[in-house]
Amino acid sequence: MKEAPVLAIVVPCYKEEAVLHETHKRLSQLLDRLTTEERISSKSYILYVNDGSTDRTWEIIKEFYKNTSYACGLNLAGNVGHQNALMAGLNAVKERCDAAISIDADLQDDVNVIPEMIERYMEGNDIVYGVRRERKTDTFFKRTTALAFYRLMKTMGAKSVYNHADYRLVSRQVLEELEHYQEVNLYLRGLFPLIGFKSTTVLYDRKA
Repeated sequence: MKEAPVLAIVVPCYKEEAVLHETHKRLSQLLDRLTTEERISSKSYILYVNDGSTDRTWEIIKEFYKNTSYACGLNLAGNVGHQNALMAGLNAVKERCDAAISIDADLQDDVNVIPEMIERYMEGNDIVYGVRRERKTDTFFKRTTALAFYRLMKTMGAKSVYNHADYRLVSRQVLEELEHYQEVNLYLRGLFPLIGFKSTTVLYDRKA
């Protein structure tokens, strides 16, 4: 049986001042519970990556670090885009965690499946993909274009997990391997299946 892992939750942030307080509250409550249940180490934490926001996002992150538990911050020099901000965060935590979970700041992806992600990791999976159960809340146009996108990626030979965005758990070993990929135009959803390692999925309902 593995020891309770040090978990890092990586949250890319761009102009998120409207949601950050609620996001930190919910993630902190979750880490409190998982730590109490000894499912994760008390050294676990949340890394907020500020992607060149022009609002109060960075000031709020600094307030979290100073006044609350779990919070750390990474302030990028400018806006580099979601994928590059996420990559910067994953690189920053790789030597300070056993596993990392990436999730968007709006928490439209269901945080309640994080305990299941950890269970799948403890069973020996190095990558646990969060996969949407269905797309009922999407418009017809969005559903159709999403399906077309996945079909196009498959035609081009790119590996991808259907209905998966950037909500996933990855082990430290995966993060170390990811560092070897020097991609200019990052598409992390395609990189993780390419890396390999034992993987599985958890299903969740995305908020509208």
